[in-house]
Amino acid sequence: MEKGINYWHAMSDPALLEMLGKFIQQTRLQQNKTQQQVASAAGVNRSTLVQIENGGGATMLSLLQVLRALGQLQLFQNFEVKQPQLSPLQLAKLEQNKRQKASRKKNLTEKSKSDW
Repeated sequence: MEKGINYWHAMSDPALLEMLGKFIQQTRLQQNKTQQQVASAAGVNRSTLVQIENGGGATMLSLLQVLRALGQLQLFQNFEVKQPQLSPLQLAKLEQNKRQKASRKKNLTEKSKSDW
């Protein structure tokens, strides 16, 4: 059963960190890797990996390095900013609205002629 968005919002930050740590630990165990192997591959201390697996806070960089070492960077697909798909007609309209020339700058040193 997939968990709804309200479920994720209802969880506390420590609970989310704990769930992330369990995910990393289970992934590591499924790959039959020791903490030291993953930590070395990630370029972090083993104690950092232990802290992450126990639901403790870690830097984003450490988390990325661990996920990369475990081959789990695809988790970030949901964060990718996608450009909207435009139809050829919409593209043509945008192309028409593009400026073709720069506007002429007015000469600021000329004084306007007035009858005063």
